Amino acid sequence: MTTDTKNGSGRIDGRRIGLAAVRGLALALVGLPGAVLCFCLSLLSIALIPVGVGIVTTPYVLTGVRTFANWRRVLAAEWGGVRIPPAYRPLPKDANPWARTFGMLRDPATWRDLGWLPVDMTAGFVTALLPAVLLLYPLEGFALAVGLWRVFPDGYWYGFVPVTGQASALGAAVLALALLAFAHFFAPRLLDVHFRLTRAVLGGNQEELAERVRVLTETRRDAVDASAAELRRIERDLHDGAQARLVAVGMDLGTIEALLDKDPAQARLLVAQARASSVEALAELRELVRGIHPPVLAERGLGDAVRALALRLPVATEVSVDLPGRAEAPVESAAYFAVSEVLANAVKHSGADRIWIDLHRADGMLRATVTDNGRGGAAVGAGSGLAGVERRLGTFDGVLAVSSPVGGPTMVTMEIPCA
Repeated sequence: MTTDTKNGSGRIDGRRIGLAAVRGLALALVGLPGAVLCFCLSLLSIALIPVGVGIVTTPYVLTGVRTFANWRRVLAAEWGGVRIPPAYRPLPKDANPWARTFGMLRDPATWRDLGWLPVDMTAGFVTALLPAVLLLYPLEGFALAVGLWRVFPDGYWYGFVPVTGQASALGAAVLALALLAFAHFFAPRLLDVHFRLTRAVLGGNQEELAERVRVLTETRRDAVDASAAELRRIERDLHDGAQARLVAVGMDLGTIEALLDKDPAQARLLVAQARASSVEALAELRELVRGIHPPVLAERGLGDAVRALALRLPVATEVSVDLPGRAEAPVESAAYFAVSEVLANAVKHSGADRIWIDLHRADGMLRATVTDNGRGGAAVGAGSGLAGVERRLGTFDGVLAVSSPVGGPTMVTMEIPCA
């Protein structure tokens, strides 16, 4: 890369332009049909609420809209460095279709999603497609200049240049050069405009701030409940496991003391039994400590802890780590257990035979991405454990984004603010 910086900056710029064109074209070709489909299905489903059909279909349709919007949030963060945190109101797990429908319709984030769809299929489509147009359209001008104009005996319009002969074809080439120069300066910026437009519509203002305060209040309550539940689990494991074994060891020692003179052989047997019980108690204490804060995480950091976690999985797993330093211990712990839960879900439910884990830090965020090639269909709140991961991340003002179309692959992206 050093050589390119000195001698080939044009190649770097060309790569940026080409990448912006490819990404913009992909967004335009996939985003437009997706936005049109989501918008039409949403209007149809909401219109059918008065006759009862929409009560059943609307939650599924709006969940699909949220999945589509969250996928675009992930792309905005990955491709444009533009973060658009979601702020959907949680729904009760046991809510009936009526409560789910009107709970989602009362959520301001739902209407932001629906308002974003027409913008994405119009201005968003144009700003995504323009980088590719600015890069590809000049090729036609150059082709006309080298003789393609002869194929059109009645003339041909290239932009605003009427091509009727070689001289006008050279004029088309001049226009193509101007478009290439325009692409050099503006193609990446146009894609950036696309992502900022997405944030302007999907993001919020004062209502978003109020919603954020409410979400943080709920996550704080969830954190307190989770801490209390964790303490109860530790107390139960200590009482039922290590504590019971240590009590048995104490009783054995008392019996050994009484048998030392009377029955040395029986005392030796009890010593061996006490030693075995102490080894088991120590193993249980180590396992309990590992569940609270794994030693490898404390000693070697998040990257090595996740690698150790991947080695214990029954599925082939690749781990990529790009962390320049260590984060704060609570952040590392939250990220570790979030990744652990997502991996457990992937192994248990996805049917995948390969998993990829990527850990890196960008724009002050610790980002962890877990991708598998399983059957897909994962969703937050669908009993997959992702709701718990979302609550864990929410305690640290983190976000969770899930892209899991039916048939796979599944990509779960987690971000936590990291100093």
